[in-house]
Amino acid sequence: MKQKGNRNIKDNRKAGKYRKYRKYIIVTGWIVLWHILALAVDNKILLTTPLETARELVSLLGSVGFYLTVGKSFLRIGLGFAAGFAGAVLLAFGSRRYPWVEEVLSPVMTLMKAVPVASFAVLLLIWWGSSFLAVAVCFMVVLPNLYINLLEGMKSMDRGMLEMAQVFRLPLWNRFFYIFRPALRPFLYSGLKLSLGMCWKSGVAAEVIGTPDFSIGERLYLSKVYLDTAGIFVWTGVVIGLSLLFEKAVLLLLQRFLAWEPVCRKPRGTKETVREKSAGEREAACPNMPIRLKAVTKSYNGRTVIDRLSTVYESGGTYYLTSPSGSGKTTLLHILARLVMPDSGQVSVPSRCSMTFQEDRLCDDYSAVKNVELVTGDRKGAEEALGLLLEREDFDKPCRQLSGGMRRRVAIVRAMEADSACVFLDEPFSGMDPETRERAGRYIQERQAGRILIIADHFTDF
Repeated sequence: MKQKGNRNIKDNRKAGKYRKYRKYIIVTGWIVLWHILALAVDNKILLTTPLETARELVSLLGSVGFYLTVGKSFLRIGLGFAAGFAGAVLLAFGSRRYPWVEEVLSPVMTLMKAVPVASFAVLLLIWWGSSFLAVAVCFMVVLPNLYINLLEGMKSMDRGMLEMAQVFRLPLWNRFFYIFRPALRPFLYSGLKLSLGMCWKSGVAAEVIGTPDFSIGERLYLSKVYLDTAGIFVWTGVVIGLSLLFEKAVLLLLQRFLAWEPVCRKPRGTKETVREKSAGEREAACPNMPIRLKAVTKSYNGRTVIDRLSTVYESGGTYYLTSPSGSGKTTLLHILARLVMPDSGQVSVPSRCSMTFQEDRLCDDYSAVKNVELVTGDRKGAEEALGLLLEREDFDKPCRQLSGGMRRRVAIVRAMEADSACVFLDEPFSGMDPETRERAGRYIQERQAGRILIIADHFTDF
């Protein structure tokens, strides 16, 4: 068995070395084939040899004009890409926020995707001249691709996470970096990979049409005029190299941006965290502000789940909703959290509330600490609070790696540490053993002071 294992290791090493050099072997094979074809054609105007092309490249690398040409083309295409990227982000967010914006932009984006690049280039050449032609063409190529991808990503976002952000009144900063950003990651990658290659192709094509001074397009055009096939090959290779370099640089910056975890900001109106307030201060922050429901009714598909409910939940009280499953407990909590509108009746609730949902609704890509910091803006306080329910080694793990019971504890801490006048807990102890449930219950009691606490669960005590 040992000899067989050693043989497998050696085979794997050999296979790894072969894979390492396979690309070089393939590239070398194509270059050899190119050389053979050039010798067979024996016409420098039709096809030059690799050696002649290499000599042309070395000659260009020794001239200042080469670097000026490359730099200016890179600047034009880079500006066009940056403008298209920024425009796509702004318009996508605007369309997500205001549906009428999407309706207005829909025919424009369809037109920009359907019209050939050459048509755009000729029209813009007539209107603006050649100086900004490549910038404008790149902008018009990048904008619709990224806009459509980003808007599709926003439409497919998890509604539960958006509701969580609404309940906790998360600042736009926190929502963008920890809810929108991870949800848009795959759509952004696909849009960029499509746009980056097209950006360089269309940008250089626009330069060929407009032939601005010191541009790659101009050099390609002149190579065509003078039947300089080696020059065409060299400048085409330069375009490919710059395109690959630009793509790697942009995707690397995107990767760094997606990995960045900025400090979370406190929700609007929050001056102190719950941890920093004493019980008396918390009671003073929400004195005599009960929750009142009067004849509240809610139905789904003709089935009434809440029928003319009238009740009062007093400040500082603890209330249990223990009716059977399907009787409207979750619906009632969602009405109190302003996530669902009742069909009829009146509801009076303090403006600030926090909640655990039946689902955990955590930002799975981020740690337990970051999930609590998201609603408090206080990392130190988040760590202290989590230390009461979670082991220290689990603080910095992405929440997707935590067990169901651990995730529920993170959700409880997030709800109890938020600055709120009332806390709604929807089946907070699911997935917990009796010992952990008792520990979580003590924590909830310690953090409740001064707030209305409504718990929908099968238990009537901790």
